[in-house]
Amino acid sequence: MKKALTIAGSDSSGGAGIQADIKTMTMNGVYAMSAITALTAQNTTGVTGILEVSPEFLGKQLDAVFEDIFPDAVKIGMVSSSELIEVIADRLIRYKAVNIVVDPVMVATSGARLIEDTAIDILRSRLLPLAAVITPNIPEAEILADMTIRAEEDMEKAAKVLSGRYGCAVLLKGGHRVNDANDVLFNDGYDAPVWFAGERIDNPNTHGTGCTLSSAIASNLAKGYSLTEAVQRAKSYLSGALAAMLDLGRGSGPLMHNYQIMEEV
Repeated sequence: MKKALTIAGSDSSGGAGIQADIKTMTMNGVYAMSAITALTAQNTTGVTGILEVSPEFLGKQLDAVFEDIFPDAVKIGMVSSSELIEVIADRLIRYKAVNIVVDPVMVATSGARLIEDTAIDILRSRLLPLAAVITPNIPEAEILADMTIRAEEDMEKAAKVLSGRYGCAVLLKGGHRVNDANDVLFNDGYDAPVWFAGERIDNPNTHGTGCTLSSAIASNLAKGYSLTEAVQRAKSYLSGALAAMLDLGRGSGPLMHNYQIMEEV
């Protein structure tokens, strides 16, 4: 069985972070493992507290995984401090990790800031160059590419800038500012960007969509699919989880990660 590791924060409400990653990886047919970067007190209405693990303990978690059950892919989500990013980068290099997917989580769906300003520079210099693909949304891409994105042409330009700058593929996710669900994949060396048309689903419950998409991509890379195929399969899974129309909580609720099982019940 193929294996995937998620390195991210815990979401006490189960909709995003480690919990969403493990659900997604399981439903996409791989064995899920985790290294927790932080505990968060959060629900569908917002984040009320963040408690980071120590760099030393994060390192021990990563050593325990890599030295026993080597992952076929690694997904990295919320990492809020430069010290933790340094530990992750060091371990990924030491163990020669493969199929690294970085979701550069900076702001929660609720608007809460999830990364220190000083950590963004370390993210850029140490972690992004190790990735096979990064999956920023538009606000994250604007920060990383130092530009404003207002149209699909801007998305293509930003993805090209980021791919050239960090030497990795870039899946830039669309949003209501530009489009509802269309994402663009750019890999320095490809002849042209590849667009993925997403199904427009009228569902206000989008808590954890970024975590889910990046974890599904990592799962499919672990199974040996090409990056383009992995993205397409991940977007199809995400569309299904959104279309199931789970409605929990008083804010932006979670997805139905197990919709395939529920369809059979």
